[in-house]
This record gives sequence, C-alpha cells and structure tokens, in this order.
Amino acid sequence: MAEAKPHLNLAFIGHVDHGKSTTVGRLMFETGAVDPHVIEEYKKEAASKGKATFEFAWVMDSLKEERERGVTIDIAHQKFNTDKFYFTVVDCPGHRDFVKNMITGASQADAAVLVVSAIDGVQAQTREHVFLSRTLGVNQLIIGMNKIDATTPPYDEKTYLQAKDEISKLLKMVGYKTDDIPFIPMSGLMGDNLAKPSENMKWWKGPTLLQALNNLKVPQKPTTLPLRVPVQDVYTIAGVGTVPVGRVETGVMKKNDKIIFQPANVTGEVKSIEMHHEEAPQAEPGDNIGWNVRGVSKKDIRRGDVCGHPETSPTVAKEFKAQIVVLQHPSAISAGYTPVFHCHTSQIACTITQILAKLDPRTGAVKEQNPAFIKAGDAAIIMVTPSKPMVIEKVKEIPQLGRFAIRDMGQTIAAGMCMDVVPR
Repeated sequence: MAEAKPHLNLAFIGHVDHGKSTTVGRLMFETGAVDPHVIEEYKKEAASKGKATFEFAWVMDSLKEERERGVTIDIAHQKFNTDKFYFTVVDCPGHRDFVKNMITGASQADAAVLVVSAIDGVQAQTREHVFLSRTLGVNQLIIGMNKIDATTPPYDEKTYLQAKDEISKLLKMVGYKTDDIPFIPMSGLMGDNLAKPSENMKWWKGPTLLQALNNLKVPQKPTTLPLRVPVQDVYTIAGVGTVPVGRVETGVMKKNDKIIFQPANVTGEVKSIEMHHEEAPQAEPGDNIGWNVRGVSKKDIRRGDVCGHPETSPTVAKEFKAQIVVLQHPSAISAGYTPVFHCHTSQIACTITQILAKLDPRTGAVKEQNPAFIKAGDAAIIMVTPSKPMVIEKVKEIPQLGRFAIRDMGQTIAAGMCMDVVPR
C-alpha cells in the first residue's frame, strides 16, 4: 500500500456570497475529485432554476433545500487530494444563523482559506470569521481574493492591492502575522489561479491556491500534553463491559493505563482500545476511539465527562474566567445571565457572575472596566459559575479544552476561551 499522505482539515470561511462554495467546488473539479459530467449536469440544472454560475457551488451544497436557496447550510464534508496532502474540506457557511456550525466546524480545522471578494473587500462577516478563527485557534490562513475576473477593468491589480491592504489591517488587529499569509488573486468561477497560474494576471508572481495549500504545515499532534478524551457516548457491550467513545484531543492513551473520568471522579483501567473496529495498542490526538474500561460502570459516566490520567486529572471548575466575543443577542447581557455553555462534548448551563471588562474586539485593549452590560459585537472578560461540575482547561495550557460556544434561544450568542480556572 502506498504511504498514506498526511491529512489536513481545511475550513473555507468568509462573508456570504463572496464565493466560498464555488471556489471549493472548482477546486474539487480541478483536482479530479468531481467528475466533469456532474458539473455539466449541475450547470444545466442551475441555468434552468435561474441560478447560473452556481454549478460549482452545488458540489458542496448537495442538500436540495440549499440548492433552491443558493445558501450553504450544514457543514459539508468533502475530500480531495493534492500531490502532497489529503484534505477534508469543512466548508463553513457564511450566514449568521449558522455560526454554531462555524464554531464546531472551524475548531476542527488545521488551516482556513478566507475567501474575500476583491470587489467588496472586508464585510461584517469577514471580520467575524477572522476573529472567530483566531479565537478558535486556527493558526494557518490563506486569503483567496476572489472574483478578480469581475473587477473593473477585469483582473485589475490596483483593486487587488486595495482589498489586500484592507484585509491585512484586519488580520493584524487580531494578531495574525500577515508576512506569512499568502493573498491570492483568483476566480472560483473561471478557475484563475486555483490549480493553474492565470494567463489573465501577468502581474501576479505568487502561488496558485493549490500551491499555497501544498505549502501548509502539518500541525504537531499535542501528544506531550496531558491526556484528555471528552466522552461522546457510553455503551455497555455484552461480554466486553463498559465502552466509552470519544475523540482523543490531547495526550496518548495506552492499553493498561490507569485512567480517571471527571467530573464523575471515577477511576478505572484501559483494557483495550478500538479504532475503526480494529484493536490498537495506543491512541493519539485526532483518533476517534472506543475504549473498554475495567472498574467503571455505564451509570458512573456520561457524555461531557472527560477522561485523563489520575496524576494529571482533568480540571473541574468551581468558577472560571473567560474572554468572549458576543456574536448576536437581541438585547444586552448583564451579570446573572445563565445561557448554555458548549465546551468539548459537555453542554452545561452557566451563570455569568461578573463582567470584569469590555474590550475593543479588534485590538483586545480594555475599553471599560466593570461595565453594566455587554451586547452584540462586544468582546469581554467575564467570570462564570457552572450550574453543575464541568471540565474546562486554561486555553494556554490545553487549548482543545479551553474553548467554548455560548448558546441561548436556539442560536450561538458568543464564542470564547477560558483564561483561568478556580478548581473545585
């Protein structure tokens, strides 16, 4: 069997209608992941529905309802190969009501392509997605300056440079180093600079999107951090025993390890580890596993518990300090507000007990100490008390367990990260 290529999760982010889905669809087509005849079919169907130019986008928008609306709803998972990597694309929707998907989607991404229309430049959601990517720890970024074929005049370098300048300012504000980030003028629809250098832009000497993707780095697996496996489900299997299932976020689990589950505070021993229905001697970050535990019964542990080693046991918070960005809220948020915090696999109601400071969302500088309330668009430092025991870690120590989304009224209110924890 050929040596497996390294795998990367790639998110496509950016403002609605700036061409994310079209870019991804075209990229899949160019790398041979989608048959030309499928695109032809889509092209005919798109024209008949009055949605011409949407044919590439429909590769990603395979849900029928999305095709009628021309909007990407769920996170579509698609795969494609370059000569260096094997990519899973998490095409993140750009519409407001799908930010929850964005949080669960972007946090799985090793890198992101920010698609920005060279004509419209930075829009509200461009800001929000850049800020979210930063908050969610997406460290590698590629900027696709899309719709360069539709500038006036077409393929205009001046328009590209103006938009590039605007985006650079935004990226610097949230702390990205723009020198390491490629800004690629491209056309998702026409295919300029996606897989092949464009004949229409002799002024561009940089990489194509495909070359930029090949230049990404495989992130180091956080194997040296303490073991953390958030439990997704727990099964009892006849003749085997208790089998929790989850994804290893950090550290390494080996057969015969002594382990502890928090906040349940029960200990056991790893009898066996299974991945893709095969037994494995150990599991590393990114592995989805079922592990058979000796000495723990199914009723002791549940979804949202976190498994670790007893000597570096997962932290159970009595209260914690967090930095959040309020994405949307119909009115204002003040102390006493109790929404649901989604952190790793746990969903727990938590009370915001204090708002310590309001920050400038673009720079992170303190705007106001102890404000009475915060509202949509604000960033803030808050104190939080969970209504029942919950595991959360400092983002500086174990970033994978330090990030969370805040949900209320069926929408994502805020995204944030844990700065400090008062353990129980």
